[in-house]
Amino acid sequence: MIDLHVHDLREIAVLGAHCDDIAIGLGGTLLSLVASTTIPPRVHAFVLSGEDSRREIEERHALAALCPGADLELTVLDVPDGRAPGYWEAIKTALESFRHTCEPDVVFAPHRGDAHQDHRLLAELVPTVFRDHLVLGYEILKWEADTPQPTIYHPLTRKIVEEKARILLKYYPSQVDHDWFDEQAFLGLSRLRGVQCRRPHAEAFVLEKATLRFGKA
Repeated sequence: MIDLHVHDLREIAVLGAHCDDIAIGLGGTLLSLVASTTIPPRVHAFVLSGEDSRREIEERHALAALCPGADLELTVLDVPDGRAPGYWEAIKTALESFRHTCEPDVVFAPHRGDAHQDHRLLAELVPTVFRDHLVLGYEILKWEADTPQPTIYHPLTRKIVEEKARILLKYYPSQVDHDWFDEQAFLGLSRLRGVQCRRPHAEAFVLEKATLRFGKA
């Protein structure tokens, strides 16, 4: 497969509709990215729902574990779970405010084909705010059969994906009663994406938009 390299990441933005979306979608990538840099990048996180709740506490602990040593900033809103479309204007305004706090080298957000209305709305709004950025849409394992056809793969080691699964199970106790929220499910998906890019494991993304250059710049 063709390798594409993004060098010198100084800032990244990670956005989710719910506390745990970011960890599920790119927890392994965050662990790998932070571990591979001499100076960890600044991580700006934005979540639509869970403000001042048990879930926000879970999110703060989990992201700290996924980004050890990084300068982490987390913004959590109070949009009710499952009701994001009814809060379009408030979400758009909050996103625009968040955009002014950072200048990320890459933006991670849900992908547009996600079946959950909260994920999908956020995926549609992110490119309207981060208009000139590399935006990668991540997948969120869940009950709905909305697994995307990814275009970008980030290879991961088994050690990394096992650590991701450990962090998910440790720091999101409110979610462990879901029948899909277990180590086998998380490792199974990363192994499938690994097969598709000829690596042991991987996380996969949908590229929002990019330009391609041939020859000299």
